[in-house]
This record gives sequence, structure tokens and C-alpha cells, in this order.
Amino acid sequence: MTYTLPPLNALRAFEAAARHLSFKLAAHELHVTPAAVGQQVKALEARLGVQLFERLHKQLILTAAGQAYLPGVSDGFRRIADATSQLRPAGAVLLQLGVHASLDLRRLALAAFRETHAEIGLRVLQPAGLHELVEGKVDLLIARGLGRHPGYRCDRIGEGSGLGDWLIAPEGTADCPEIVSFREWLRSQATGKRSVNRPRLVGGVG
Repeated sequence: MTYTLPPLNALRAFEAAARHLSFKLAAHELHVTPAAVGQQVKALEARLGVQLFERLHKQLILTAAGQAYLPGVSDGFRRIADATSQLRPAGAVLLQLGVHASLDLRRLALAAFRETHAEIGLRVLQPAGLHELVEGKVDLLIARGLGRHPGYRCDRIGEGSGLGDWLIAPEGTADCPEIVSFREWLRSQATGKRSVNRPRLVGGVG
């Protein structure tokens, strides 16, 4: 059987916006911009040939078509999430780490992190930048810069001022267990024996 489906990213944007009745809150959940959510929803409406939202001044309202569409879409995503959860080994969680191009991965002692945290499946994308974090391609980012990004928790790696390496996570997921574990791992490198090139986490900026 062949399923006729709209683009899944557009469906995710609609479902999140419909639950929150806000493009801004949906964007925060999906780690994209409100404009990106609005564009995805608009593309979905064009594809379906129906209007899903009434866009009023500072207010988003579901149309009758949107109200009828939402339960089925939400249920579909819920079933996919449940099936994925059952398929994955108990306790296993995937952490996708983005790293800027010039960072030497040997500094992070990732093999030792994997041995210490067997419950976390760590994948690394390099090179990666803020774009990959915003688009949800990575959960956590080590970026080079000043570390000031509204809506993100930024912890400096190493000491000093000005440009540096920062551990960046969306505020909404910054306290997830796997992200906390990696943040604490970097902190532990500062307190134990370490070479001069070993990373050190020295505080956070909201």
C-alpha cells in the first residue's frame, strides 16, 4: 500500500502550532524560527487546498478544517513515537552533538564518555554550527564565538574572555538528562587530572 502524505516537516509544524495556538511556541519546541513554522503551515495549506488557521492580530485560531485535521495528525505522531520507543532498547537515548570545524575532537575524550555513559548513544556531527542546532539536526552544539544566543543556555569551555568555545543547548532541553550528563562530563575534566588541552567548563550564560 502506498501512503499519500504531505511533507512530514509541514505536518510537524502544523501539529505543534495547533497545540500551542502559536507559531512562536511551536518554533521553540521544534528549534526553528517562527517564520519557518509559518512557511511550513502555509505550504501545507496550499498542498491540501484548505485553510487550517485563522491568523488574527496576535492570535492564531484553528479553522473547522484545522480542528478536524488535528486529532488524526497528533494520533499519527503519537503512534510513531510509541513504536519507536518500543523498538529502542530500554534506557537507551541518543545524543547528537554538533562541533565546529576547527575543534580537535581528541580534546573531548569522547571514547571515555561513551564508556562511562553506556546508556547514551553519542553521535557527532562535524562541522556543525548554530544553523544545525536551530534546525534540530543536533541536540547540543560546541560552537566558536561569544556565546550569546537568546533562548539558549551557553556554557563557556575553558577560561578567558572574548571569542571562545561554548557548549550551547536550547533552554527547553538544556536540563535533559543526557545533556546534563555531557555538561557534567566536561566539568569533570576540569576537576580531575587533565592535560593543558583538556576542555574545562567554566560557567553559564542564559
